[in-house]
Amino acid sequence: MSPSFDGDSLYNFVVRDGNGVKGLVDLGLEKVPEQYIQPPYERIDKLRASSCDRPPIDLSMLDGPRRSEVVELIAEAAETVGFFQVVNHGVPVEVLESVKRAAREFFGRVPEKKAVYRKGVSPSPHVKYGTSFVPEKEKALEWKDYISMVYTSDGDAFEFWPNECREVALEYLKASISMVRKLIGVVMEKLGVTLDESRIDSLIGLKMVNMNFYPTCPNPDLTVGVGRHSDMGMFTVLLQDGIGGLYVKMEEDIADAENNGEWIEIPPIPGALVINVGDTLQILSNGKYKSAEHRVRTTSTQSRVSIPIFALPRPDEKIKPLPQVVERDGVARYREVVFEEYMNNFFGKAHEGKKSLDFAQINSS
Repeated sequence: MSPSFDGDSLYNFVVRDGNGVKGLVDLGLEKVPEQYIQPPYERIDKLRASSCDRPPIDLSMLDGPRRSEVVELIAEAAETVGFFQVVNHGVPVEVLESVKRAAREFFGRVPEKKAVYRKGVSPSPHVKYGTSFVPEKEKALEWKDYISMVYTSDGDAFEFWPNECREVALEYLKASISMVRKLIGVVMEKLGVTLDESRIDSLIGLKMVNMNFYPTCPNPDLTVGVGRHSDMGMFTVLLQDGIGGLYVKMEEDIADAENNGEWIEIPPIPGALVINVGDTLQILSNGKYKSAEHRVRTTSTQSRVSIPIFALPRPDEKIKPLPQVVERDGVARYREVVFEEYMNNFFGKAHEGKKSLDFAQINSS
């Protein structure tokens, strides 16, 4: 028999007590509770969405005679759709498999052992277990549980990150950040800009690993795993499992794009990583590079895990369009913002597409 909750008791069970969506499903849920039913315009129609057919980019070719070709592929993807998949990226495949197993092991814990990482009771402010995005501000909750781990030092990670994942998550993070530095070099090269190492350090000075868990859902057509949004930082590195469910919106203003304005599914490719352009890179490039608006569908057949790494500016870093780009464009499309203020705005409201960029946008009159 399906459990019965009113609004407050469901919120308390899922959010405050730390049972999460998985706790609901484990009770024998037969239909989606009202609190998770999305309005029709937010639901994902799997049958109407096309699948992305872009082949993954081989990053090992950045060190060979075909470097210029790979640079063009990365820049073109960043300018148009805001995402691409990469292989031969320097993160060992065995690490990718291990981190997926570690995520499933963590979310397989009994609720009390996950709830110790809830905000306010976690042993570290840098480790947080939660559900949905900002449940206290959402009209409809997202069908997702997560644990978020901010990197400050190896010692901090080994002391406070969950046992199941600390070692492999750290290895995954470090190899991915090395790749992100290469990608920053590529996109800056295409802008004709050289950033020194200390500026790059500042632009990716806040590093975060999330492990996301999407339990099986009795009515996937009514829910979302994650609502429409873009990411805040420079780049996001995303590891998918083999289940699928990630959708990216094609920019509406791309000339000659066959699917502009439509949602396309990003199929999992074994051994590949998905790279998302974030809002910070869109701002720095004065809009030349596009942060990817994306969302996640749920499934009724299997639970799904994904593990993103967010490469974000330090909270006190000032973000604005690069002067060389503004000089070439003749106008700055974004104002200077302190990243912490941008971040507070981002987490201060429910997901709503790319509206987070409005915080920095200069409206032309």
